[in-house]
Amino acid sequence: MGEMSSDDMAHAFTEISLSKGWSFRQTDKTDDEWLPVKSVPSTVHQDLIDNKKLEDPFIGFNEIKAEWVGTKSWTYRTTFPKPSIPSGATVMLAFDGLDTFAHVRLNGKTVLESDNMFLPYRVDISHFLSSGKTQNLEIEFDSALLKAREIRAQHPEHKFIGFNGDSARMGVRKAQYHWSWDWGPFLMCAGIWRPLRLEVYTARVADVRIDQEVAQDYKSVAANVAVELEGEVHTSMDIDVSVSLNGKQVSTSAGIATQDNVVTTQIQVQEPELWMPNGYGQQTLYDVEVKLKSEGGELIHTVTKRIGFRKVELVQQPDKHGKSFYFRINGVDIFCGGSCWIPSDSFLTNVTPERLRSWIELMVPANQKMIRVWGGGIYEEDAFYDACDELGILVWQDFMFGCGNYPTWPALLKSIEAEATVNVRRLRHHPCLAIFAGNNEDYQVQEQCGLTYNYEDKNEQNWLKTDFPARYIYESLLPRVMSKELPSVPYHPGSPWGDGKISSDPTVGDMHQWNVWHGTQEKYQIFDTLGGRFNSEFGMEAFPHIATIKSFVEKEEDMFPQSHVVDFHNKADGHERRIATYLVENVRTATELEAYIHLTQLIQCEALMFGYRGWRKQWGDERHCGGALVWQLNDCWPVTSWSICDYYLRRKPAYYAMARVLAPLAIGVRRKHHDWSVTHAREPKTQEWELWAVSSRLEDKVVDIELRFVSVRSGKDIKDKVTKKGIKLTANGTTNIMTGYVDNFEDEAHVLAARMWVDGKLVARDTDWPQPLKYLPFPERGVKVEVNGDAMHVSVQRPVKCLVFEERQGCHLSDSAIDVVPGDDQVITVRGVQEGDKPLDWTYLGAGEQ
Repeated sequence: MGEMSSDDMAHAFTEISLSKGWSFRQTDKTDDEWLPVKSVPSTVHQDLIDNKKLEDPFIGFNEIKAEWVGTKSWTYRTTFPKPSIPSGATVMLAFDGLDTFAHVRLNGKTVLESDNMFLPYRVDISHFLSSGKTQNLEIEFDSALLKAREIRAQHPEHKFIGFNGDSARMGVRKAQYHWSWDWGPFLMCAGIWRPLRLEVYTARVADVRIDQEVAQDYKSVAANVAVELEGEVHTSMDIDVSVSLNGKQVSTSAGIATQDNVVTTQIQVQEPELWMPNGYGQQTLYDVEVKLKSEGGELIHTVTKRIGFRKVELVQQPDKHGKSFYFRINGVDIFCGGSCWIPSDSFLTNVTPERLRSWIELMVPANQKMIRVWGGGIYEEDAFYDACDELGILVWQDFMFGCGNYPTWPALLKSIEAEATVNVRRLRHHPCLAIFAGNNEDYQVQEQCGLTYNYEDKNEQNWLKTDFPARYIYESLLPRVMSKELPSVPYHPGSPWGDGKISSDPTVGDMHQWNVWHGTQEKYQIFDTLGGRFNSEFGMEAFPHIATIKSFVEKEEDMFPQSHVVDFHNKADGHERRIATYLVENVRTATELEAYIHLTQLIQCEALMFGYRGWRKQWGDERHCGGALVWQLNDCWPVTSWSICDYYLRRKPAYYAMARVLAPLAIGVRRKHHDWSVTHAREPKTQEWELWAVSSRLEDKVVDIELRFVSVRSGKDIKDKVTKKGIKLTANGTTNIMTGYVDNFEDEAHVLAARMWVDGKLVARDTDWPQPLKYLPFPERGVKVEVNGDAMHVSVQRPVKCLVFEERQGCHLSDSAIDVVPGDDQVITVRGVQEGDKPLDWTYLGAGEQ
């Protein structure tokens, strides 16, 4: 706001940040000095690191040295000057987030006791301010670990069981991954994790709700705007609502304050520019500005929400495969290829808006459409959803319950309802929101642990009496919150969830397919046969890049694949056996670290490609598969995990494989899979193959295709190539192009190499290799990489598998992890390599063979 007169100031909303001037110490060490805090929000671990009282837990074995921090109580304090308080004004102490059990004292008096990390708190301190100029604020944080164990002991009537971490976590409303997970460390954080401030006002806009209805012809939008007011509200106050696009006003409305402090008004927008996901249209965002004015017309408070006009539907209808599960945005069916998201740091207060945006920006060139905010982390920062709005990434939002049998005593249910309500209200204006789900894998815990669940029993009070009482949360409490606060966005009881059937049922709902890697450890070559109607989790582990490993390995003698510290930075149960299994089944193993890294990344690349490629093909078969979300996009620390981009945002090869398979136009080729280890000592002499194309374009495309049969050993074609011209691809679907056979192929192992053109422009490639790759010889491939400016020209004399370029900090590649065949040179563009820099390193499968 601009300058205001003293009369205006009497009405204006004033906000005072309390981010500076803090210090902290261990609560029971009263003789210790108070240590400075750079600023809040902060977490105690980072504050200790800043004061050189704690070694970086991300390096070496330092995580173990940091465990004591989570067993202690910590006290933070600051002072602030007494604010100027106009007559009749309220002074509110507003906390956006306290982690987790906090006792807040102002001038020695307790003003708040918190117990839910996900709840903001607002405390009227008007009567707690002292008469002096300086006010003393102190916050003591109990150990959430010890507190959780106390709570568990107080409730023997509940079964605290689940996957990952201390089971006591389920009785505490705190980010569950802080208790450690199979990709994350055990770092029990505490602190002021979101901003806090003073607010001084006589009246303010407390909430703005915008319920929009897009017309069936998409030519207009009607929206009800409900403005909730707080404070000394008078019926003489005015509410002005304006809607603008790129600074140009497109609609206005007005209302008058009512005695119930809620003002409702309507806005109409003709010929709206609709918000569409990445790749399907524009991400147009409108500003809705709400102004609260006094009787005299002075501006008291302004709140602005950015919205997008769109209609989201979750289509679940009976069909020949069971019951569909896919998303429709503004009447357009969307194949939701994308990723799952975990918190991007163990220390949440180190994550900047810029870093969050950088993560979402990675998804756009990778042709991803959806990100799933996983239920063991947090309701993400506003900047996360803002980036998704702007870049067109749909959000699958879990409520914060993960891998557990959650208790349901009355006080906890009340806290959960408040948590759900406030977070749905905070997020509901974002057009990126596509679905809310009740939990992550809690129904799987029920199934695997033999807990009571009778889907046919619809008596909600009975649910609370069973040993799976959390059903009440997912099938009663949360859907009621959604129906009241955000009825326009679909709700799903859990992920995975199958309408009361077992959660692994492939005919209904979504599923987490972990029988590759976990479970029965199936061969990844059959990934697509293991999927369901929507595959909301699946994955394969891979090492991060060598630069990331060097960031946490301190000693040169530990730079080998199975060193203690390298293994320590992999939290997955049995990862040694699982990685080794998939390596030894598929490739010739290596012991040198960089070669080993490449092999694990190749396996991840291949596994995800087999899954995504087959599931996207199924999209055209009456939406058999509605989407696939890889576990996982990111990491919260430097680690070997299922991520496709590591903690430092370095892309693994699988990232590029996904991008190619999810491209707007993609071609696919594969031969029939035979399980070499069970039924066939040798592959059959006649090999069947199929060729198809997929399109997410909303109009038919005419393409030309080519299929070659290239010898792995010689690089020559073993038979004439197949070409077809003028093939019309089905819009937003799959086109089966042809099938065929190659005889006597075992005498000449060969690659199927497919390409596709539109109007003479090459738009897609795909290759299929004989499996397993370990049986193939890879001597002397004749690879050339010629650098010309920002372009790397790649040519080969014999087929090359998974040519990977170095992921250097600050560099961006147009492609990597490519398969190359003779006669099909490829050009990779790179940004960020400066003149005089060393060219990017590269390698490929069998690079060391002679």
